[in-house]
Parts: sequence; structure tokens; C-alpha cells
Amino acid sequence: MTDYLPLPGTPVNELDTPCIVVDLDIAEANIAKLQAAANEMGVDVRPHFKTTKSPYWARKQLAAGAIGICCAKVGEAEVMVEAGVPDVMITNQVIGASKITRMVALARAANLIVAVDDSSNVQQLSEIASAAGAELGVIVEINVGQDRCGVDGDGGVELARQIAASPGLRFDGLMGYEGHIVAERDYETRKTEAEKSMAVLLGAADQIRIAGIEVKVVSASGTGTYSITGRVDGVTELQCGSYIFMDGDYVDVFDDFAPALSVLATVVSRQREDLAVADLGLKSISIDRGFADVLSPTGATIIGHSEEHTKIELSSEAARALKVGDKVRVRPRHGDTTINLHEYYFGVRNGRLEAAIPIPGRGKFR
Repeated sequence: MTDYLPLPGTPVNELDTPCIVVDLDIAEANIAKLQAAANEMGVDVRPHFKTTKSPYWARKQLAAGAIGICCAKVGEAEVMVEAGVPDVMITNQVIGASKITRMVALARAANLIVAVDDSSNVQQLSEIASAAGAELGVIVEINVGQDRCGVDGDGGVELARQIAASPGLRFDGLMGYEGHIVAERDYETRKTEAEKSMAVLLGAADQIRIAGIEVKVVSASGTGTYSITGRVDGVTELQCGSYIFMDGDYVDVFDDFAPALSVLATVVSRQREDLAVADLGLKSISIDRGFADVLSPTGATIIGHSEEHTKIELSSEAARALKVGDKVRVRPRHGDTTINLHEYYFGVRNGRLEAAIPIPGRGKFR
């Protein structure tokens, strides 16, 4: 199958659509800014691959100083290890013999760490890893307020003891994701609640140390709390993902990082003065956090999507000048779920294509 990729040097407005466009200068500056902030705070960076889903970006993050990469699923970890990433943490529970066997196979080529919150899962991890002659790093997930996965603070000690005593497993430490607060718009609320979450996580770490078990890793933080969590004494690494591109939702939280990603579409129909229809649709942009913001032209608003079409209301003179064939640029409210729909980023500098960047992690949710 031919992908019909444009040649380097192609002007942005000549790209075939719908497509994801990334300003490379901005994304690279965001990578450098987070790494510099982490260095100043004395914590490591382990960026989350679930945002970018591309080894291209992981390599840039590692080159900037990241110690490894986070993944959400075994399929993502397979992409990372195949790309030569030496240190991968799966920040979710890996359940079932088939998935665990796949993960253990990766541990022969990279340092693999996985999160747990269940004793029976620890037992199965140990059985499969030890039978294969492999070693898995294991972290206990602590529920720090998101009420999704993770044991409470008191539950960490028994799991840590079990992991430390299990063949094929290495107890590395803890993680706790304050995901319930990372997008809070009010900074003081975000700071107070994130610090409460970290108190739970560090309290669990203290209990495990009192039990005589070393806790090397205390992993936490999303983009919205990087500068709060990163300053909490005892946190060792940050798992931020969205900072690299900054979607519409995060742009409303703060401006620490600049937005780098947009989706380009083409007007395919103009049957009314106040309406344009573009070739963007639910198969190329997500709406789980609302309709995308129209960046250009000004005075245009998305009012509805179907599978392959987007209806755009035109309320300004500039917007009503749109013609069939003209381009519309939008910023998705949620970058991660939009990126997962595409096969390539189109990386641009100074308005021209530098590289079509594959997204081999798209769809890797098993």
C-alpha cells in the first residue's frame, strides 16, 4: 500500500489532509524546558510514550536527558524495545499469561519495570519470569486520590514484601499518579491537592523502608503538576507526557509549554454562507474532551462531526471568505487520543515539511 507521503520542503498548506502537523522547533523547546526544570529540581524525567507513540520523539527525549520511557501497554513497550530504548516502565498492571509472557520476552533486551496492585498478579509475574530466567523490575502502584488503580498507603508494605521475596522479580519502588488534579485550572488548588497526593505516596514509601525494604524509585506526576510534584522531596522521577505538544485542554491549564500540534483539514463543501464542511472527522480527531479549537481562519467554530466530515460555523468576514480547497487548522482538545488515530506526524520548520514521522505505537492498546 502506498502512503503518498509528501517530499521534504513541501509547504504546510500543500500537505494532504487530514493530517497532524507538529512545529518541530516548539516541540524540541518543550522537551528541553521540561528536562531543564527537572534537572534544576533534582528529579529524573521518564516521559510517557502514550502521548507521542513514536520512537522519533522518545529518542529526542532520551537525548535531552530522560532516563527511560513510560508506556501504558505491552504493545507500546514492544515498539520501544524494538526501537532500542534500554529502559521501559509499564505504568499499568499487566494481567494474564499471554501478556506477561510477551513482557518477559522484552526483559531480555531492556530493563523492564511493571506496576502492580494485586498479590495474585505478583505471583504470576514471578512464575513466568523465573521460568524464563528473566528479571522484571516491579513497582507498587499507590492510590493517591485518582481512585482508579493502586492500593492504599497501608497496602504497599505487604506487596513490597511479596515482590522482594519472589524469584524473577526485583522490587524497585512505588508510583502514584495524581491524574485527578493535573488539569485543575486553579494553581493553588492544583498545588494543594498534588501535595496531598504526594504525602500519601511518600508515606507508603516510608512504611516500606521501616519494614526494611529499599525504595529506589518514587515515580509520579503528569504535565500539569510537574513543577509541584518535582519539588516534593522524595519523588525521584516525573512521568509527564502531554508537555511535548500541549493540546487544547492543557493550554487552558497553564502556559509553561507552548502548543506544538495541530490538525490540518481541507474545505470540501461550501453550500451556505455561514457554513463550511471540512474533510476532518471522527476517524481523524477525538472529541472526548470537546470539539477542537479552530486556529485559522479566525471567526470559525466547529459545530459538529461525522465520520469523515466536520461542520464549521463561520461568523466573521475572514472565515466566510473560505473557498473549497482552502485549509483549516485546528487544535484538538486531547492530543493523545487524536494522535492514536494517525499513522504519521508531519514535522515542519519555518512553514515547510522537514519529515513525515511514523507513529508505530498507534493502536497498540494490548
